[in-house]
Amino acid sequence: MTIRTAIIAAMSAELKPLTRGWEHSRTNGVDLWRWRFDNGEWLAACGGAGVDAGTRAFIEIEKTGPIDCAISTGWAGALREDLRPGQAVDVSSVIDARTGERFVAAYPPDGFCIVTSPKVADEAEKKRLASTYSASLVDMEGAVVARLAQMRGIPFYCIKGISDGYTEQLPDFNRFISLNGQFQILRFVLFALLRPWHWPALIRMGENSRKASRAIADSLYDLLDKDGQIRKRNGYPNHQR
Repeated sequence: MTIRTAIIAAMSAELKPLTRGWEHSRTNGVDLWRWRFDNGEWLAACGGAGVDAGTRAFIEIEKTGPIDCAISTGWAGALREDLRPGQAVDVSSVIDARTGERFVAAYPPDGFCIVTSPKVADEAEKKRLASTYSASLVDMEGAVVARLAQMRGIPFYCIKGISDGYTEQLPDFNRFISLNGQFQILRFVLFALLRPWHWPALIRMGENSRKASRAIADSLYDLLDKDGQIRKRNGYPNHQR
């Protein structure tokens, strides 16, 4: 029996190191990648930032057939000073900041907590979220993937790559995200070119995001075997590649 694993992110750059060489298509504003094994199939999708975009990505994967487990991945902001940008971390629980709901991942039992916000969190919002929810990370899609997995009775996992630190001062990205969750890169580039004081932080974030994407790919290959089964050893992942 083929095990079909859904991997949901917001933007294609988050999945680039993972999906290089995979079969690619695009439908209804969602990028889809597919990699088949003898007894397994990995399906990755990104539809943009936010709940609606995450829902579209999940649904487009489902249109190709039933899903056996769902993984939320992609970039996240740190809500703790000791979390180093560029690394990928395992998430045990996800909190929806809009509703207060908490979702528990099937693995690991002792990972980090992430809060899903309806907007990109700036430095002040990060401090508020950290204080309110005692979370370590913030993203924009984790909760919706967790909710949809729960509704379907399938396991949910979450691996996030840290793109920006807790105290990093960055421009307001929310103004460049369209209503359908797409990041308007040309508008942002024009904005940034005229504001050189943002360049050092943006350069750091760009490099950390690339490192985080590579770390995400490595972590997913550590978590899953080629048939989509979770690698465990005494209750923990087997990190031997």
